[in-house]
Amino acid sequence: MAKEWILNSAMNRFQLNFKRNVGPTSESIRKCAPKTLEEWRNYYFKNVRPKEHIEELGRKLYVKITEVIQAEVEEITEEDCINYMFQLVINRTFDGYMTEIKTIYGQLQAILQKDFPDIKIEPASDEWDRLYNVDFYILVNEKYIGLQIKPVSDGVQLSQIFKEREIQKHTHEKFYKEFGGKVFYVFSVKDNGKKRIANEKVIEEIRQEIERLKKANS
Repeated sequence: MAKEWILNSAMNRFQLNFKRNVGPTSESIRKCAPKTLEEWRNYYFKNVRPKEHIEELGRKLYVKITEVIQAEVEEITEEDCINYMFQLVINRTFDGYMTEIKTIYGQLQAILQKDFPDIKIEPASDEWDRLYNVDFYILVNEKYIGLQIKPVSDGVQLSQIFKEREIQKHTHEKFYKEFGGKVFYVFSVKDNGKKRIANEKVIEEIRQEIERLKKANS
């Protein structure tokens, strides 16, 4: 297993399995439509790349592993490994957290917490995603508000969005009946590489729903 991991990692790193090296394998096998492995092997060597070419790629892979990667491994020190672990656990975790804050749900949470400091937006489970079509939720007085984030671009037409909303309507109604809160669509757009909320009016709608649920148990 370790050997296969090394071979696969090196092959991908040096792009020896790319189309320019091994040819259009997916297209070729569909064109061949082989019934047996032998039939595909013969077709490939005859029409895509010769057997000698694949052998040469194997030799290149061996050189990359035994010369290039081995030389790189020999340069790694204990201090490099310790520093890498600190980078991974401390620095990259912090960077990931800051990136998360800059995402749509991070922006939305920051806005809502100005009025509701106790409010926190949580990622929905895979089960909720499948059953109710929600990406995130907000817990208010043991009730749940659902959020679905939709990236919008020039390639996404409004007709497509409304069609999808109509399809998902019954799942959102089911969510409301079971958990007491509405599901809101938050449209995401990119401006100069940064995400922002396109339908800002939804923020006020979410605020009103939070207030409704808070008053429900008061």
